[in-house]
Amino acid sequence: MSTRSLPDDAFSAEFPEAMGRPANAALVAHGLTTVAQVARMTKRELLAIHGVGPKAVAVLEVELERRGLRLAE
Repeated sequence: MSTRSLPDDAFSAEFPEAMGRPANAALVAHGLTTVAQVARMTKRELLAIHGVGPKAVAVLEVELERRGLRLAE
C-alpha cells in the first residue's frame, strides 16, 4: 500500500486510544481506518509500517480479539 500525504492530525477514532496517536496516523496514512481492515494484515506487515511498533500491534490484537477477529496469518 502506498503512503498518502495526510495532515499531521490524520486520525481514526476506530482504533483504541491506548495504541497511540503516531501509530494511528501511520495506519491512516496507509489507508487503514478500521479495525476490520487491520484484521486483513499480518503482524509482520503492520510492523513494517513506520510508526507502528510492537505495543501498537499488541493493543490492536486485544481489540481484534474483543471483536472476535484476529490478524491474518
